[in-house]
Amino acid sequence: MTSNNFKKILVPVDGSKCSNKALLRSCELVEVFNSKLILLYVAEKSTPVNLLDRKEYMELIRKFGNKTLERATHVVEKKNISCKTILKEGNVVSEIKKVVKSENCDLIIVGNKGLGAVGRFLLGSVSNKLAQHAPCSVLIVK
Repeated sequence: MTSNNFKKILVPVDGSKCSNKALLRSCELVEVFNSKLILLYVAEKSTPVNLLDRKEYMELIRKFGNKTLERATHVVEKKNISCKTILKEGNVVSEIKKVVKSENCDLIIVGNKGLGAVGRFLLGSVSNKLAQHAPCSVLIVK
């Protein structure tokens, strides 16, 4: 009998192509390990340009996050997998780490590139930071 090392799998989603690949890979692993699946969207609080005031900007980002979680949930449910969804606000890596701890996740599955290509290039990618600092295993999907 095999032990289940991955009881809870966290998949941070952002609607990007790589994020969608990570979501599909997570479905495969959920089936193999009979894991619980948690989908997370983090609304980054930094306002890139002062075109909108902060409140309007965050409202747009939250709407996009909810839509992204809805689409991801739809993909998962088509495969007869149930999931929990979480929307957070703040620094992406910090919020992912907090959810890993609060939900006792054993694995994070993340795409190697997200939507914020320019910012990630300057600040270092989310996947790279998670690989270095996450409190559990990380699978980076290309």
